Amino acid sequence: MEQNGKLFVPLCQLRIRIMVTFIGEYSSKIDDKGRMVFPAPLKGMLPPGGDMRFVIKKSLFSPCLEMYTFEEWERQSAEVKGKLNFFNKNDAMFWREYMRDRDVVEPDSKLGRITVSRRLLEAIGVNKEVVFSGNDFKIEIWAKENFEQSRISEEEYIALAETLSDK
Repeated sequence: MEQNGKLFVPLCQLRIRIMVTFIGEYSSKIDDKGRMVFPAPLKGMLPPGGDMRFVIKKSLFSPCLEMYTFEEWERQSAEVKGKLNFFNKNDAMFWREYMRDRDVVEPDSKLGRITVSRRLLEAIGVNKEVVFSGNDFKIEIWAKENFEQSRISEEEYIALAETLSDK
């Protein structure tokens, strides 16, 4: 909309991106229906009154699930999509696989539970307990046993840190 030669955008059309940072590790038990309680401290890191939807997918590199706010998922997907040519067969196949096996979840208002599909839970070997691990712009969901085993030694961590200084 233009007024007096100036462009105005109505507030209802503005889309403000709020960066959410997730920090901390929290355990949760899974019931027989695949439901688990989304940890209150992680929920508290979201902006009040904001979109509570998340997208969950299997990690490419680790035996865990990755959980993104819907807004972050849209941002990352747009970035990936912008690199693809859908008239290229490999790009089209990649995009199809990229979008496959995704769950959209929203904590229920009563207990804050989310339901993750059995196929995703089985893909990471979950039995009865998971760990939600805040990882900055995403949350990782691990089978508790795998989370403990994924820890690297202090020496490995230092060696990785040293390689970063060369970049």
